[in-house]
Amino acid sequence: QVQLVESGGGLVQAGGSLRLSCAASGRTFSSHAMGWFRQAPGKEREFVAAISWSGGNTYYADSVKGRFTISRDNAKNTVYLQMNSLKPEDTAVYYCARGRYGTISMPPVEYDYWGQGAQVTVSS
Repeated sequence: QVQLVESGGGLVQAGGSLRLSCAASGRTFSSHAMGWFRQAPGKEREFVAAISWSGGNTYYADSVKGRFTISRDNAKNTVYLQMNSLKPEDTAVYYCARGRYGTISMPPVEYDYWGQGAQVTVSS
């Protein structure tokens, strides 16, 4: 009933920027927290950023703090991840996900719907 579709991935040079979008269809997510996760080859999926239902609270992994910004537009049922000062270690498949509730959570198990993933490759 809820589908999340990511866009905006691609290849970028180290130090560059990229903006990911995640559009939801089927049901509004205005009452749900939203999160971004990433998974690099051979590694487990890790938390990147999350935003509360109202957009008033955000939380970031230490590895991306100060470089990435999560935001949302509930009227458009869309969540964004602005990625600046990208590093080769940011290379991964990035997933957006809907939280089960309105408050921020980090464990993947606390998210009930997931996007298909968007490849982000940062060259050195």
